[in-house]
Parts: sequence; C-alpha cells; structure tokens
Amino acid sequence: MKAGVIRALLGVACLLLFLGHAFSYWHLPAVSALETYLYDVRVRLSPPGGDTQQVVIVDIDEKSLGELGRWPWSRDVMARLMDRLFDDYRVRIVGFDVVFSEPDDSSGVAVLEGLAKGELRSNTEFHRVLGKVRGELDYDTRFADALRGRNTILGYYFADDARPLPEAMQPRSLFPVSEFPDLAWQFPVTQGLGANLPQLQAAAAGVGHFMPHIDVDGSVRRVPLMVSYQGRVFEALSVAMVRQLLPDSELRLGVPDADSGIEWLDIRNPQIQLRIPVDAQLATLVPFRGPERSFPYLSAVDVLKQRIPAADLEGRIVLLGTSAAGLFDLRNTPMGGTYPGVEIHANLIAGMLGQTFMSQPYYVAGIEACVLLIVGGLLIFVANRLPPVSGTALMLLLLAAAIAFNLWLWRDARLVVPLAATLLLIFLLYGLGMAWGFFVESRSKRRFTTLFGQYVPPELVEEMARNPESYSMSGRSDDLTILFSDIRDFTTLSEGLSPEALTRLMNEYLGAMTHEIQANRGTLDKYIGDAIMAFWGAPVADKAHARHAVLAALAMQRQLAMKNPEFQAHGWPEIRIGIGINTGRVTVGDMGSSVRKAYTVMGDAVNLASRLEGLTRVYGVGIIVGEDTVRALPEFSFRELDRVRVKGKRNAVAIFEPLGLSTEVDAETASALAQWHAFLEHYRQRQWAAALAQLEATQEPLVNERLRKLYDERIVHLQDNDPGEAWDGVTDLLSK
Repeated sequence: MKAGVIRALLGVACLLLFLGHAFSYWHLPAVSALETYLYDVRVRLSPPGGDTQQVVIVDIDEKSLGELGRWPWSRDVMARLMDRLFDDYRVRIVGFDVVFSEPDDSSGVAVLEGLAKGELRSNTEFHRVLGKVRGELDYDTRFADALRGRNTILGYYFADDARPLPEAMQPRSLFPVSEFPDLAWQFPVTQGLGANLPQLQAAAAGVGHFMPHIDVDGSVRRVPLMVSYQGRVFEALSVAMVRQLLPDSELRLGVPDADSGIEWLDIRNPQIQLRIPVDAQLATLVPFRGPERSFPYLSAVDVLKQRIPAADLEGRIVLLGTSAAGLFDLRNTPMGGTYPGVEIHANLIAGMLGQTFMSQPYYVAGIEACVLLIVGGLLIFVANRLPPVSGTALMLLLLAAAIAFNLWLWRDARLVVPLAATLLLIFLLYGLGMAWGFFVESRSKRRFTTLFGQYVPPELVEEMARNPESYSMSGRSDDLTILFSDIRDFTTLSEGLSPEALTRLMNEYLGAMTHEIQANRGTLDKYIGDAIMAFWGAPVADKAHARHAVLAALAMQRQLAMKNPEFQAHGWPEIRIGIGINTGRVTVGDMGSSVRKAYTVMGDAVNLASRLEGLTRVYGVGIIVGEDTVRALPEFSFRELDRVRVKGKRNAVAIFEPLGLSTEVDAETASALAQWHAFLEHYRQRQWAAALAQLEATQEPLVNERLRKLYDERIVHLQDNDPGEAWDGVTDLLSK
C-alpha cells in the first residue's frame, strides 16, 4: 500500500473519531474538557449585553449580618423587610434565593405556651395577655401575612439526599409528568426536596426551585428549568418570577415535531411571547451579563433601615440572596470561582426578559460535522500534497476561518457550536502530517538520497520520495537519452599542471558541468577520469528526456565559455570539450558485483553516444547528437554533419550538431544553415564541383576550418576515386 494512502487513512480515522464524538456515538473526555474551557472563554469575551438595572439583588451581606445578627434572621425581620420593599419602595416582585424550612421560635412564644399549660395554667391575667400578644409573637404567621397578596416567589431546592416530602407539603407543581408520556424521558428526576413551611408556600404568589446544573468540573453553566419529582414537574425560580410578572401568562413546551424532544419553553400572554431554548435535560445556558456584581447589589440592612433612595428600587425586580462567604451560596462559574448564586437567577431573569439566550439546538451537531468534514478533507487530501510552508499556511488559514465562523455563529446567530473538536482535529492532522513528514517521508528521502543522491538532483529525490513505491534500482529496459563529454587533449593539459592545481581545476570543471546536468533533470552516471557520463529518463520518468539532454549540453558549453577566463586567471589552461548525445532503448539499473555496484545504463544506444562524443574531434564541433534524438526534437534547429557507420555497427546513422531552439536561431545562422544543407545535397548527388563551390560559399561560423578541410580532402579523394553509382554518401569510421 502506498505511503500516501496510509497517511490519508490515518487522517480519515482521526476525522471519524471526532465525528463520532460530535454525534455522541462515543465520548472523548479531553475534547469535552477543552470545549468547556473554550465556552467559558467565549462567555467572558462576548457577554450578551442588555439591561442589568431592572433586576436588583438585595444582599444578605457581611454588613447586614454584622448589624442584624447571624442568619437565619427572625421571620419578623423578614416581614418588616417585605413591608419596606413593597410599601415603601414599591418594587414589582421579590424572589427568594433562600429557604424557610424550619419554624421560627425566636420570639419565645413556645416557652410562653408551655408556661400557660403548666405553672401558669390558672393565671387568668397571664392567659389574657398571652392571647393578646400571641399573634404578634407568631413570626411565621407574621411573615406569611407579609407575603400574602404580593408578588412574592419563594425558592426551594432539590437534592437526592434531602428527605422525601408528602404531597401535602410539596410546593405547587406545573403538571404531572403523565400529561406528556412521550416526553417523560426528558424531565430530569430528583429524589429529595427541601421546601418552605407549608403556610409560607401557601401565602406566596408562587414558588420555584433554584437547583443549578453542576458540570463535571464543578462549574455552573446551565440551570434546569423543569425538574420531575414524584411524578410531577416543577419550575425554576426564574421561570416562576417571569410568569408572575406577565399577567395571564401560560407556559408552553416547544416540540418541533413528533420525533424530537422539547427544544424550548414559551412564556406567553396576549401581549408578549418569551422563548427560552433548552437542551435535552431541559436546562438553559445562563446568559451571563458579565463578572460578579454586574447587577446592582443593595445591602439588606440598608433597605430595612431605608438608607437607599426610593428611585434605586421602585418598579424593580428584586432577588433576595446572599453574597456572604459563610452562607455557602458562592458558585464556580465561567465568570469566576466565587460567583453569588443569587446572581445566576438575576442573569436568567434578565435573559428571559431581554431574549438574550444562547442556544444549542440539535442541529448544531450537523454544523459541527460539516466544519469537521471541510477542515478534515482539506487537511487530509490537500495539505498533505503541499510543501511544508504552504501546508502550514493552509493550516493557519483553516484555524482562523474555523474560529471566525464559530464566533460569527456565537455573536450573530446566538448558536453555541462546539469548537474544540475542530481545533483539535486541525492540530492533530497538522501534527500527523509533520510527524509523517519527519519520520516517514524524511526516512524515504534519506533512503532515496542514499540510493540516488549521488546521481540525481535534490528536487528529483524529493519527487521520488513522494511515491517511493514507484522507484527502485532494479534493472529495466526503457528509452533514454545518454550524454558523454570529454576534455580534448587532457593528457597534454594535465602534464603542465601540478597535482594540486590539476585537482582544483578538475573540481571546478566537474562541479560546473554536473550542476548544468542536474539543473536540467539529468542523472549523473559517473566520472571517467576527465570524462562525464549522464543520462535522462531514469530513475524519474521524463517524457522530454531528449530535450533536457540537449539543453544541458548547450548549457555546459556556455558555462565552460564563462569559466575559461577564470581558469586562465588562475594560470590554468583553457578547456575545450566534446559532447555526444544519443537516444535509444537501453537497460538501466543497479549493476556491478557484490563488491561494488552502480546505477548505470548499458546498450547499443550508450555505445553510440560514446562514439558520437569521439566524433566531435573529427568534425571540429562541440556537440554531436544522433538522429533518434533529432527526431524527438522538432522544435530545435540542427545541422546535419554527415552519415556515418561507426565501428561495430552495420547500419549507418546521421549525425547532427544542435544550434538551439528554432525560435532562437537568427536570420544569419538560418541562411548559413540553408547553404550548408545545399552543400550536403550536392555532395550526396556526387556533384563534386558544385559541392566544393557551395562549401566555399557557406558562411561562418557553421563551417569551421577542420570541417572545411575534412570535406575538401574527402571530395578531392572521391573525385580521384569514383565511388560508383552504389555510393550512399555514408562514411565508414573504423576507429573508436
């Protein structure tokens, strides 16, 4: 299996892992933990805003405890506080984030009742006075009277460790669960309840629980708006208060279709409709307005003693709760670790009235899945094909786009779409790509560099490493182009140099020539003394192998022309080289013995290329190519030099000198080329006089002195020794 396929399959496996988490097929704790952190960050950075002045918290704070004594205060104090709030400050409604579950005997009326039944049973005056003050000393009744007929909502709590209560002592419920049998699964169930005294519950306008949902990290991010207890459904304190504020309101369950559960609650009356999104546990996300004390806090003792201006409370919604640390109503929330529990209800009420809730409906899983598929697909099937820098840029672009899209949904659509899985997938796939590149592809590149690095340029090694299964050093037959180059008169040249100078000269020369070969996708076969052997088309397939070989040869000659002045500046002799190029079918592979092997080519086409290099001395040109190479390059201009039959070959071949791309040949050279080909036509037609005249007329530089002398002598010989009608214009070359 190809390495790229394995890499893609690993990426797909990672993608499926996160998709399964998104659709709740399995749970990844690390993803959930990061998700809660990212949710908290978004809550802190982007609160919903809105009015925070209509809800006021009357705080049982340290100051109040200092002046009025420890909690719980007597119900007489609570009754007087209610009178102050409703009669003097004219508030709209009061909700209690405290529970009054035990009778208040702080007045001593129980002691007096005991005396009346015991020692003072016969004391008429005592009984008369007791009957007169009994009502004033019954603080629970006094508090109940203060609640009655006013917009007061008592709070209570659910807890599995609380004692079960008989139905007669339970707070008022909304409806029995049996009214919605198809939805019974959605109502969270609790086993215990901590309620207020029945006479207080009966006196209040309503009741509501203040049980928050505690996440696994101990933080409060949502509150269940409905809870099932002993087969009946009870509403939250915030819902009860808002319903009390809206006259003639009703509570409706939002069920989009028969296959879904409850997705929202509607509180509506003829004038207004308020919608509250809920999750599968009928809990809603708390729309935190900001850090703690984002709502006005007024000390309870200051309200009781009328130290507060009337304008600060008139017409306001009041929540009575505590911020005192010793009363244990401080919660861990996204806004902080000591967030007063009463302010959670304030946020819920403000969110209901201002309709600023965030929602997480069922289809956010589909949105998350689409984002995961897009991000995963691009990273798996696109980024893996890119270079490291481009792949990193794509990763950063996807990261920024995913965050921007998520924040847009958060701010503009008020949708809480999970973000953690997307971010982790991006980093995981990017990390997988980097690790794969380092441990797998780098190993492949090192292996290919070891095998082929001495033969092919680095860019071809990288290309081979992308699909390592496609390359090997085993032998195969293929059409390639082969190049031989050799320094002319190297023996004479080397005799005039010291060993050190000769070494430096050869290093400079071979380095420059090798660079041009590899720059044109050539494979360096070997150095044979001062000679160079190279080929094109293996190990990396190259349809333009003939073109690249000829371009390399032309570049080698140009590079040498630029190098010679440098050589002469060092006191070294000028170097001239001959290059032979041929195209044909050869065997290529790792050849040799157990002692030493080399990646090389063998075959008749190789031998002919070597012969062509030797012919450059005969014809006085820098490059000679075979006719098979010429046929593969119609876009080049060539000068045909001759038709020859080299030693060891029965068939004759045409040999050519490349002049360059046809588009680069100037008019003067094109004219000289036409003259030269006219000369060859006369020559092969045995028109000796016309051939000599045409040769004389052919312009420089196409006819060098050696070539002119060669054909002059050959024509003179043929004039003296008529070759006969069977002569085909082929020259037999018997030497190598």
